[in-house]
Amino acid sequence: MVLTATSTNNVKVYTVSGSNLARKIPDWLARRKRKELQKDIEWSTRIELIQDFGFPEAALRIKATPDGTHCMATGLYKPQIRVFDFANSSMKFDRHTDTENVNFLIMSDDWTKSVHLQNDRTLEFHNEGQMHYRARIPRFGRDLAYHSPSCDVLVGGASSEVYRLNIDQGRFMTPFQTQSSSGINVVEVNPAHQLFGFGTEDGTVEFWDPRARNRIGALEPTIANVLQPIDGTRGGFEITALDFRNDGLGAAVGTSSGHVLLYDLRQARPWQIKDQQYGLPIKVLKWLEPTRSYSGDSADMEGAKIMSADSKIIKLWAVESGKPYTSIEPPCDINDVCVNPGTGLVYVAGESSDIQTYFVPQLGPAPQWCHFLENLTEEMEENKKHSIYDDYKFVVRRELESLGLSHLVGTPVLKPYMHGFFVDLRLYERAKAIANPFAYEEYRIRRVQEKLAEARESRIRATTKLPKVNRALAQRLLQMQKAETTKRKAAADDEGEEEGGDADDGDAEVKRIGGRQRKKVQAAAVTASAVLEDNRFKDIFADPEFEVDEDVDEYKQLHNTYAKRVQKTMDRDDSSDEEDLDIRHNPAGAGQIESDAESVDSDNEFYQ
Repeated sequence: MVLTATSTNNVKVYTVSGSNLARKIPDWLARRKRKELQKDIEWSTRIELIQDFGFPEAALRIKATPDGTHCMATGLYKPQIRVFDFANSSMKFDRHTDTENVNFLIMSDDWTKSVHLQNDRTLEFHNEGQMHYRARIPRFGRDLAYHSPSCDVLVGGASSEVYRLNIDQGRFMTPFQTQSSSGINVVEVNPAHQLFGFGTEDGTVEFWDPRARNRIGALEPTIANVLQPIDGTRGGFEITALDFRNDGLGAAVGTSSGHVLLYDLRQARPWQIKDQQYGLPIKVLKWLEPTRSYSGDSADMEGAKIMSADSKIIKLWAVESGKPYTSIEPPCDINDVCVNPGTGLVYVAGESSDIQTYFVPQLGPAPQWCHFLENLTEEMEENKKHSIYDDYKFVVRRELESLGLSHLVGTPVLKPYMHGFFVDLRLYERAKAIANPFAYEEYRIRRVQEKLAEARESRIRATTKLPKVNRALAQRLLQMQKAETTKRKAAADDEGEEEGGDADDGDAEVKRIGGRQRKKVQAAAVTASAVLEDNRFKDIFADPEFEVDEDVDEYKQLHNTYAKRVQKTMDRDDSSDEEDLDIRHNPAGAGQIESDAESVDSDNEFYQ
């Protein structure tokens, strides 16, 4: 088993558990075939950090208890609540509910007291044994928060009011009337000075003082390149996520357009704007304070980080500089993200049956209940994946006969499978070496020939692009230019021979005749260059109206010499083909073949 590890900016992220990591086998089948599964390498080396860490269909929300000993999650189908015990690495219990969960809060240090906002406009209060009480709110809720000094549960939903349920008095208090015209998407309480923050559907963030019960300020984020809506509202986006920093001054705001804005509550403008690059609403925002310094790589955890997540990806980036730190991309859509307090363990609830678990060593140490995780990740990353088929070779019956191993059919050496057999890899290689001892030499010669062919194909070939109109005329003009160039080179060679004194009188006569021909060729080449290069004649090769039809009788009568020259060229090609056929039965041809073979051998010696 090899743990999947990704590295972004030298920050490794290990996939500890989740989908596509271990094969799932039902419990009843695992108990029935226990002996067979002991021989299964993948099953015996699987990792289950927490047993049954998931839901039948999907996980909706997940949160860890403040004391770090348990975590609570909600999911479906059927709608249920599950509590997992970290000390025993197993599920403590599960409890079914009537409707799906929207969000929940843990109101005690452990898991014994929690309040759940359901999608049927109800608030359910659960204790360690059962559901304790259920209350109904006027509108559908979207988020909730708990103000511990006043024992108020704040619920925001599809209205401009924020409902207050006091669990000390057991009754609803006067709701907060916001200036939102659509609804409240997110409710958050500042941990330092208990300031209330309400993210509205209109794209504003309102701040309320719990002592005065009045609005004391508001933020109106603006983002460049976001279109303004037509209905006249202020912003072109909604506020979908909000989180306060522990120092009481920092606030992170997430929008439906996929942007994250960092504010100092003493200023009205954001001092950092980041784009998630997916255009999806931000679902989770968390401030991650440094827990330890990591000096192994260039990346460190000396400064605070922001964790922002939409339905596709989780990104971590530096608060001060805004530089990306690392990212996590689960195989399914994300519903919620939870970071184990003070550690580098990250839980992701998404649209899959398993709750994804990731470990980021540079984000923090492993929790105490799974301290072995730090050494385990390094060891299992280094080891290669082992499969039972790595030591065997699959062969068919015909290949078996060619190797001389057909007499082993029916023995334990050959394991039948489908239309062939599995044979031990060592036996296969030994039998292949005996059956064809020159296989390596043949392979080496074939590789040399392939390299030679690749070298020939890599040579640069000059290609001329002919026009679509009057292609034949353009080709003849190019041939005239080429003939003039060839004659010029031949003339230069002849002058060199004259200077050397090797030419006789007969050769001089031939050169004089060749000189007269060169003048004709040069004149024809000048005419061809004028037609091809002069802009006055460019329409001949561009305008279809100037197309020359060489098949009509008038053209053949005016150019009868050209037709004879074409026929002569065709006859010459036929005669050359006949000569090639005769060469095959000629001793001289055999000598040519031998010379070609010698050239190939020389190339082989060069590449050796």
